Amino acid sequence: MIIEQVKEVLKIEAQAILDLMDRIGPEFENAVDMILNADGRVILTGMGKSGLVGRKIAATLNSTGTPSFFLHPAEAIHGDLGMVTPKDVVLAISNSGQTSEINHILPILKKMGTKIISFTGNLESPMALESDVIIDVGVEREACPMGLAPTSSTTAALAMGDALAVVLINYRRFSQKDFQRFHPGGSLGERLSVKIKAVMFTDDHIPMVVLGTKVSEAAKEIDAKGLGATLVVDSDNRLQGIMTDGDLRRAFTRQMDIRELSVEQIMSPSPRTIDQDQTAAEALGIMELYGITHLCIVDREKRVRGVVHLHDLLGREEFKINDGLKLSSRAHHRSDHTA
Repeated sequence: MIIEQVKEVLKIEAQAILDLMDRIGPEFENAVDMILNADGRVILTGMGKSGLVGRKIAATLNSTGTPSFFLHPAEAIHGDLGMVTPKDVVLAISNSGQTSEINHILPILKKMGTKIISFTGNLESPMALESDVIIDVGVEREACPMGLAPTSSTTAALAMGDALAVVLINYRRFSQKDFQRFHPGGSLGERLSVKIKAVMFTDDHIPMVVLGTKVSEAAKEIDAKGLGATLVVDSDNRLQGIMTDGDLRRAFTRQMDIRELSVEQIMSPSPRTIDQDQTAAEALGIMELYGITHLCIVDREKRVRGVVHLHDLLGREEFKINDGLKLSSRAHHRSDHTA
């Protein structure tokens, strides 16, 4: 029962994010242009759980080249509005758009000449009506069974904030050197500065099958290599696709028995790739931009040279590079995956 409940929550929240894609339009481009053209900072504001989401978005923007800070709307009423200037852009977050503390300060900010972007699920709310740009982050339902605790709605707002940050990274041409400059006290900048060839899985550690392999055999390869996916190549070792755990699950929902299918019937063709001389930071940027967890490393002839998993860039305890240096992080499950 517990496992089923967990899966249901994850399904609801994942769907809430996927539903946002159909609503992305010119207003998002307007928000990006507004921030890029502003001479001031991006100021996040929100109450309760939305406020916590705002703090996280502000932190992400700061670390990726967009000066930001969080303004508590209740404190703003009592003097902190003095922190805001007409050159700033305010990003207000409220699913209902009815948060009284926010709606109290927005008319004042608007009168000052400050531009306002809102993340809300109520496009006709007072908050939306005071905004210059409205981003629809509404959800069909909360994961909370009573529909009361912000769950899917905060997940959707957070994901939209991440999308905004990533787009701004690309427009600002924010590099790994910039990232390292803003993270001098941590190991992440150091980890991301190495070339991808130094940390990728190579040789026998690469999960890989050839075209025509049965799904059942490909699934065994996924299980054996422990990366949650297998690359699919032709007889000349040229990359043709990738089959992930997710591809298996989706295929299984369409057809009860998929074991005898050939791998190309369910794989994702033309996976994202990177050159082995590019950096781990560049690999991370591609993964974040396209929402993927695996990245294939190929040469100019599309022959496979390696594969890297998102967790090996960010989340495992350590990885080794070819000169023997170890760069540490957290919770590693394998330490011998480089040649």
